[in-house]
Amino acid sequence: MIERDEFMALYGRPRQAVASAPGRVNLIGDHTDYNGGFVLPTALPQRTQVQLARRDDRRVRAASAQRPGVLDYELGAEARAGSWLDYVQGITAALLADARPITGFDLHIDSTVPVGAGLSSSAALEVALLRGLRDLFSLALDDDAVAALAHRAEAEFVGVPVGIMDQIACSRGDPGIALFIDTRTRIVEPIPLPPDLGLVVIDSGLPHDLASNNYRVRRGECEQAAAALGVEQLRDVAGDDPRIATLPDPLPRRVRHVVGENQRVLDAARALAAGDLARLGRLFDESHRSMRDDFEVSLPEIDLLVALAQADEAMFGARLTGGGFGGAVVAITESARAARVAGDVAAAYHAKTSRRPMIVLPSLRASATRPKDVES
Repeated sequence: MIERDEFMALYGRPRQAVASAPGRVNLIGDHTDYNGGFVLPTALPQRTQVQLARRDDRRVRAASAQRPGVLDYELGAEARAGSWLDYVQGITAALLADARPITGFDLHIDSTVPVGAGLSSSAALEVALLRGLRDLFSLALDDDAVAALAHRAEAEFVGVPVGIMDQIACSRGDPGIALFIDTRTRIVEPIPLPPDLGLVVIDSGLPHDLASNNYRVRRGECEQAAAALGVEQLRDVAGDDPRIATLPDPLPRRVRHVVGENQRVLDAARALAAGDLARLGRLFDESHRSMRDDFEVSLPEIDLLVALAQADEAMFGARLTGGGFGGAVVAITESARAARVAGDVAAAYHAKTSRRPMIVLPSLRASATRPKDVES
């Protein structure tokens, strides 16, 4: 990731701490986390890395390999500005609110996690930075505390009404392991991925933005439905509750997605543990139909990319992953076929849309460059 000492080049002094965190792909269970439900993410090999050195004042200077310039602010004077620096400011604001002893610091960030693909680039940054600050200032923070502070930074300071799945997955996840997470209790159960499972993750080239109004509207609809049904969260609604049908449109469809998706996560966890890839694939397909038709967070290009993956005879199933309105799809096949399938699907998508997809999995190298057969 960082091939030369960018920190020294920027700040003229050596780094004192280095930390990183992975992105994540959610196998199944989207828009369930803020409804108190279940999710099943796994960590990506792509990571965000931070390098830091403490300062003797309260100034924070931050630079990103993916953005020009050095930005700065004063600890205790954090103010949302609508840029990537808000995620850094959110972390320091959360630490100060939690009475954690920190001073100013210099920071360099580098990342191979695709931005805007629904693969938790923001949570990877938040967790990596908290890990780096934990080391730099000897903070007593375990992985769960890191996830909670990262979530607070994004939800309260940055102002994105996300659930806590991303932060838990980036803080506790490792490649090759899926995490079955009960987002209400925050109990996490690791499930090893079967060795013959080939994950395919393709970024559609349509960036999404969870800070946009669409995501807020969907969350608001869920909260409205829960209130109308007299429950704290849609996690508490039974699928056969006759009152669901009496809700004003589109709330019955929103409830149907959340209730059905929670059950699909439970079924998927069992299928994954049993190595039943065919069953897991069918659940992926069902999940995408629900995301498309009931929760209405897909787009025509995403539906096309999913359909192209589903049409390949080697695929078990495919779905939109993440918050929707763009982003990436995740599909499963046999591990020996994953590279071929990913290339074929990406090339077919490019031929039909002229968009340039990015293969995030199966290989780390493929995530950094677009496949040759996709180039125009």
